[in-house]
Order: sequence, then C-alpha cells, then structure tokens
Amino acid sequence: MSLTIKLHILSQLNVSNYHANKLTNNTCSNYNTKIRPKTIYNNNNYPLIITTCKVKPRMNTGSSYGNIIKSSLIEPDGGALVDLVVPENLRGSKSVEAESLPKVKLTRIDLEWMHVIGEGWASPLKGFMREDEYLQSLHFNSLRLKDGSVVNMSLPIVLSIDDATKEQIGSSSHVGLIGPDGDCVAILRSIEIYKHNKEERIARTWGTTAPGLPYVEEAITPAGNWLIGGDLEVLKPIKYNDGLDNYRLSPKQLREEFDRREADAVFAFQLRNPVHNGHALLMNDTRKRLLDMGYKNPILLLHPLGGFTKVDDVPLDVRMEQHSKVLEDGVLDPETTIVAIFPSPMHYAGPTEVQWHAKARINAGANFYIVGRDPAGMGHPTEKRDLYDPDHGKKVLSMAPGLEKLNILPFRVAAYDTKENKMAFFDPTRSKDFLFISGTKMRAYARSGENPPDGFMCPSGWKVLVKYYESLQAEEPSQQPVLSA
Repeated sequence: MSLTIKLHILSQLNVSNYHANKLTNNTCSNYNTKIRPKTIYNNNNYPLIITTCKVKPRMNTGSSYGNIIKSSLIEPDGGALVDLVVPENLRGSKSVEAESLPKVKLTRIDLEWMHVIGEGWASPLKGFMREDEYLQSLHFNSLRLKDGSVVNMSLPIVLSIDDATKEQIGSSSHVGLIGPDGDCVAILRSIEIYKHNKEERIARTWGTTAPGLPYVEEAITPAGNWLIGGDLEVLKPIKYNDGLDNYRLSPKQLREEFDRREADAVFAFQLRNPVHNGHALLMNDTRKRLLDMGYKNPILLLHPLGGFTKVDDVPLDVRMEQHSKVLEDGVLDPETTIVAIFPSPMHYAGPTEVQWHAKARINAGANFYIVGRDPAGMGHPTEKRDLYDPDHGKKVLSMAPGLEKLNILPFRVAAYDTKENKMAFFDPTRSKDFLFISGTKMRAYARSGENPPDGFMCPSGWKVLVKYYESLQAEEPSQQPVLSA
C-alpha cells in the first residue's frame, strides 16, 4: 500500500443515530518457506491481547440464535454467525464416516478457504459454493437470501476437482476432504458438481486475463475443470502449527473479546505489509475522531492477512514480529488494539477483492473499516502501470451491495514531512516538503540495508525487516546450482 492513503465515507448513515440504535491440527508450511525456510519470530514473547480493564461479557439474552455470539455493534451477514466446526463429542463418529466416503484432496489454499468458511468469515455461506451461489458471486458480487435480503460476496469461494476425482466420486452425495498432510479434515454434504470455466472466472474477478496474476497461477491455472459445492462440516479446528495459531482468532472469538472489553466501536485495518508510522497516524487519528464523535471505548482491530500472498510479499511471521514491535514501542496503544490474523488467501483483485475484505470484517464484529489507496491492488503483470485505478476501491465500497451498514471516517492523505521528520497529513500548500514512499520503495530500502528517513517506522520494527532481507541474501549463495568440473 502506498503512503498516499486516502479514506472515504462508505455510508451516508447518521453515525450518531446508528450508534444509538444499534445495540484442527493440520500441519502446513508457509508459502514463503521455499525462499526462507527458517522462522525468525517467536510470538510467545509477546501477548496476543493486552488489557488492564476489568470488564464483564455482555450476554445477548434476546437472541433467537441460541448461544451464537452476536456483538452489539453490528450483526453478521444473514443475522447469525456461521460456525461449521463439528462439536467435540461428535468428531469421532464424523471422522469414521469421512474415511468411508470418496475423497477430495485439498491444496493449501483450499484449506485456507475451508478455514474461512468454517469459522464464519463468509457468513451466511455454509460450504463451498454450489453453482447458483457461484454465479451470483461472479456476476453480481452478492448473494440474495431466502428472505429477499442481499449480502455482499464479491469473490467466488469454490473447490475444484479434476476429471479423475469426478469419476471416482460417481453418484455419491457426500465426500471426505483430505488436507495437504493427508488427514481427513471435513465432510462436504449434498454435493453438486458443475463446470469450471476458468477464463470467465478470471476475467470477471480480475478484469483481465493477462498472464502473471499470482493467485491465478497458484490456484486456478493448475486447478481441475470441475467445481464441487456442498454443505461443509469441519472435523476439528484448523491449526497450522507455525507458532502463530493463537493469533488466529475466529469471528466468534473476536466478538467475544469486543464485548468483554465493552467496545462501543470497532475499526478494522486490513494490511499485508509491515506497519509504518503513516499507517499508525491514520489508525490513531481514527480513534481520536471516534472519541470526538462521542464513542467512549473504540477498539482497533489490526488485522493482517494470513493466507496465500505472492512470493515477494513480506512473510506472515516477519510481519507479525514487526507488528509486535510497533505495539511494544508504543506507536499503537496495546490497551486499545487487538492484533489478530485474517486467514483468507489474497487475490490481488483490487476493487472486487476489497469488498470481500470489508464484508469479512462485518462478520468479525467491526462497524468501521479503513480503506486506503489502491486496496488489494498490484502492478499490472505485463505493463508498467497499476492494474486498477487507485481510487476505485474506496468508490466501489461506497456503492457495493450488502455493505451499507459498514461505516468509515474521512481522512486526508498521509506522507513523510521532510521538515518535521515524521509522517504527517499532506499539506498541499507546501507539497514540496512531502515525500511519498511506496511499499516497493520501503522493501528496496530494507533489501539494501539503507535506512528510511527518521520517523518513517519505529526503529525496532525496521530492524525486523532488515534482518529478514539479510537472511534472504545469506541463503542465495547456497541455492545456486553446483557446477561439476
């Protein structure tokens, strides 16, 4: 994300009225391990959630959904948060049944999407999409529910199979899903198999079929020619055993924590890059504005994406260590911040994908969402330009069906003030004093060992990035082929 960060009003709702009226154990390797095999972050040295306030959880006794957690701030899409993990007392019998069914092998990205569906990030979706859901998502970026209401669903969440697997399934109504490590992880019930038109899916999701789209090359091009949808039953909570599982809070857990802290506003910040002081400026100013609006205890959800990312992005474990330094150094307040991992894979699909990012945070209980310049975007894979107009993401969010209940505060542009030697809001009357540093430039600084301008990022956080890129350079000689004499 560039430092040219602009925020946009997503809704014209009266915020004051809104405020008054709204009450597994699957071992998987990190995508970047092929270039960086050693973990350098031990998150046990830093607590997941820091709070000194003593609060009691708010009970939702009037809910018609039984024990389902519903934060008082915003309802999940569909009114009830989906939780598809099988209760512990049924896991034995369900596992035996799963072993007896025809099998579908999952990739790492498939497992991440199963994680997303199973915990309710995609509520009210209850499994991999059947054809009617797929077509609505692909063509309308939304799903129409039985009561006639519309929820946003901008990305198809689907599972592909090849011809051989389709034949092996035969007439079976249910299949067992096998994780990357060979364990049976779920049952997919009442299945429907339909054609996977890859070209149409790519064109409608990305707006281009140009070669070089990271998610397409990783997950769609090698995928099978069929899609299989059905109702999902996840046999046990998904774990990655990478030292970061305690950061992977589900929507239910996040809503419980927001209620426990008695948050009266939750503002989410999605990122896949290290946090610099421009990001922190926006997040801290968001909280100040919410306080000025009359909220008493706004909580920041700092929510880095934890699924598939392209190979040149900073790996998740490094980002999490860097984020912890930002809190340790007081750039963000640990008492009013929750750091958690969003398990979704990254598409780099710009305005289409940013709707998914926003929708998922509704289900997590956030009623404010921060959107920046070129959200979920990337450079064009074959031309020297951005793939998407950098302002279209926030404009699309302001109009997207199913996102009307999500709100955000307006912001000015943030950049590096060379006179004050710190990140500040851009002043057009002295534009020559401001320096805009892109994420690409930031990574170039770290690779070369060159320090960014003072005040750009907390020193301990910057050291984490430099250490990571030094580790890459140290590995490069050992990865060169050995030539025989």
